[in-house]
Amino acid sequence: MTTAERQTRAPRRDATENRAALVQAARTVLQADPDASLESIAGAAGLSRRAVYGHFPSRDDLVREVVAGGAERILAAMPTRAELVELPPASRLARIAVSLWTEVSHVRSMAVIAVRGPLVETVAAVFAPLRAQVRDACALGIADGTLRDDVDAAALGRLVEGACLAVLDEATRSGTSDDAGRRMVVVSALGMAGVDWRTALLALPAPAPTPVPEDHA
Repeated sequence: MTTAERQTRAPRRDATENRAALVQAARTVLQADPDASLESIAGAAGLSRRAVYGHFPSRDDLVREVVAGGAERILAAMPTRAELVELPPASRLARIAVSLWTEVSHVRSMAVIAVRGPLVETVAAVFAPLRAQVRDACALGIADGTLRDDVDAAALGRLVEGACLAVLDEATRSGTSDDAGRRMVVVSALGMAGVDWRTALLALPAPAPTPVPEDHA
């Protein structure tokens, strides 16, 4: 590699690192303060406000990248159709609700920004496959009589989603614990779908076992 080639490649590497630092800083700062300024985010990344504009035209564009990236990571952690196919409809909804809660409970402030703010359409586009899974579960439950049938599957899916968002709002406002939020999101989602709350608790997936440290003695 010639000196000229090294000189032209180094700035690209620095630019990539700076952009990644900005996105990471935005995740951290906005979680603590959803109204944080662009200057605060830039400072946390060790950059000037002017440097930010070399990567993002505005604060909104930076926030959009953070929110979209977070939504994609959450979607990747959701159960697949293959993992849900053997479950009855209520258990499918419970599994989705718990998986979603697990992924967003530690970033509640950012999650509220994503689903209640001006970027809701961006998030909706990313979550389209997840919404389809919820709608499919509702359709199956309506067909086999285990879920309420006074509305169609699409409407019921939206109602279930709204119940999950209501839990997120309440948990963020009141500081609900993760375990309580996990139970609440299942009871609320299945309750909206027509399942008694006691029965809904029976559909609550068991928590993942805590890893046991290896004994290196």
